[in-house]
Amino acid sequence: MDRVLFGDNQFFGVNHASDEKSRAQTIRFQDNKAIMDVLDIAIDEGINTFMCTTHDRIEYICDIVRGNPKYQDFKIYPCMPYAHKYANAVTELGILGTVKHFVPGNVFSTFAKGGFAFVKKDFASLVKLMIDAELKMFRGINTPVIWMQNVITDLLLGLGMVDFLKVFYDHIKEKHEAEPGFITMNLPLLLDTLEKAGIKNPTICASINSIGFRMSGGKERYEEVIAQKRCNLVAMQVLAAGAIPPKEAFQYVCGLSGVDSILFGASSRGNIRQSKQLIDSFSGTPV
Repeated sequence: MDRVLFGDNQFFGVNHASDEKSRAQTIRFQDNKAIMDVLDIAIDEGINTFMCTTHDRIEYICDIVRGNPKYQDFKIYPCMPYAHKYANAVTELGILGTVKHFVPGNVFSTFAKGGFAFVKKDFASLVKLMIDAELKMFRGINTPVIWMQNVITDLLLGLGMVDFLKVFYDHIKEKHEAEPGFITMNLPLLLDTLEKAGIKNPTICASINSIGFRMSGGKERYEEVIAQKRCNLVAMQVLAAGAIPPKEAFQYVCGLSGVDSILFGASSRGNIRQSKQLIDSFSGTPV
């Protein structure tokens, strides 16, 4: 993975520090072209990997990137599922209607006949079909890493449903020939769990920052695990939703030798440039 990854929270009004900023971002990025303009700035600043949800509007980005020589070195890391999409669909369509809407083929007729007995019997097959459906928008695009969103990773982790973490891992490896990644708010527990399931040196993205923001288990435990270098690790929420100044935040995370990549989001050239330069500087990379 590249050292620096660019995220998409700012494009969809996700701001953990300020509702006002969230509303402003939502308004600014109503136009899909505004998203593409910021991605072009990130590319100009030397960032060539975009880590994003499977939000419907990302399909617009894929249509522009696909087959365009300008983006031949550009990579996208899809993160799935986009939970709000499914929650809204269940509210509007019900559970069966949601499955019919998102899952291709004749699986719905089988599901309708068997009801929840089908889910219990062959949930793994249904999961695989939904993964394939989510990834259709990325066809023809370089997607070397495909992530499971933390809302699902941590739910499965909490319920002890490790088998489905393994289903995701194996399906991404075998069907999509990509590296499966897991986003989590509990790095120590997830890493132990994946290793017990036979997944060695997994790829994980976790909140890592100097104040322990969204780091279940605590900062000290994280530092112990990170130093062991048992996984390919991406640090997110490095700025702790704006609670830590950029220089202090990036200096801390770049000083952890077990962190391979750093994910951040920004919407202005100045902030993108500053973040990239700070990461490069603290990583020992010439600016």
